[in-house]
Amino acid sequence: MKPTSEGQIELGKILKNELNDLGLKASINDEGFVFSYLKANTDKKLPKVGFIAHMDTSPEMPGGITNPQIIKYEGGDIKLKENIYIKEKDFPFLKDLRGKTLITTNGEMLLGADDKAGIAAIMDALEYLVENPEIEHGDIKIAFTPDEEIGTGCDTFDIDFFDADFAYTIDGGKLGELEYESFNAAEAIISIKGKSVHPGTAKNTMINSITVAKELDDLLGQNKRPEHTEGYEGFYHMISITGSIEDTNLVYIIRDFDRKEFENMKNFLKDCVGFLNKKYGNIISIDMSDTYYNMGDILKDHMEIVEYAKKAMENLGIEVIEQPIRGGTDGSKLSFKGLPSPNLFTGGYNFHGIYELIPIEDMKKSSELIVEIIKEINRK
Repeated sequence: MKPTSEGQIELGKILKNELNDLGLKASINDEGFVFSYLKANTDKKLPKVGFIAHMDTSPEMPGGITNPQIIKYEGGDIKLKENIYIKEKDFPFLKDLRGKTLITTNGEMLLGADDKAGIAAIMDALEYLVENPEIEHGDIKIAFTPDEEIGTGCDTFDIDFFDADFAYTIDGGKLGELEYESFNAAEAIISIKGKSVHPGTAKNTMINSITVAKELDDLLGQNKRPEHTEGYEGFYHMISITGSIEDTNLVYIIRDFDRKEFENMKNFLKDCVGFLNKKYGNIISIDMSDTYYNMGDILKDHMEIVEYAKKAMENLGIEVIEQPIRGGTDGSKLSFKGLPSPNLFTGGYNFHGIYELIPIEDMKKSSELIVEIIKEINRK
């Protein structure tokens, strides 16, 4: 199946050519995956390590030409365009970025650092390794993937063809982030059939599917919404709703780190639908499917690859920030396919919106981390 946007294929072709220019063999298949590898330069028996980034950007914002701004940040609010600012009071992390060179949006669309920054870090690290052949390494496997943002990109990832012992996705946020736990995730598509009659004679007859949808959302509770959760707390998130009196359609995503609680949340949503169907007469249908699972359930048995990354960060003087991903990465699915894949920082902030930014210095650290991980593996 082809990627959901032609731009991913075009970017993949460009990356394939750039990899070839570095002297690596690279290919792009019909599904949009770019695969490449840097052959081992030592006879030592070293593991084959992969580095992975995705080519798509969030569908939540319009695409187009980003026209980024590059500024030397010395503090204060950052003007993106007239009446649109990245404000220190809204984003307290800005105080930690003083003195750094920031790439920001123009206030009209997202930047695309998620995950173009990951691609850039991998390409920069490969160029460094090619230019410094004295750095011993085993086979280094590279993949650039499509459609990570909609959760389907790695459904058809061929891990046998990729042929790595383990991998790292370069798809995290601020400097130092190291993530090896992700949400368990599901999607629920819900349809509600109402009954429309003239409002003047509606008593005990009309069933307004819009208000039934509201009733369903109220049953799920305020405290289980994304805007009221953090850390390891899960949520129900209504991501779309279209409706009229007779027909309302909703899409929810369900998230939790704990598999048992995840199953409880799915069952509770079904119970709420069942309660309303009993009340109104089987007017609601629900189609629920799992999207991905918590990669921590796999990576807990492969913590040595997490330790490689931690030690590499410490070698570079980077403070390690171990935290769960309140989302998913390609590593979620790949880990369950048999390719353990924790996630590493790119340096970016505020992904998926016009306030997205990334310090060039931190993006460079992401590239340096890739090289240092390879060195750390060689030391073992």
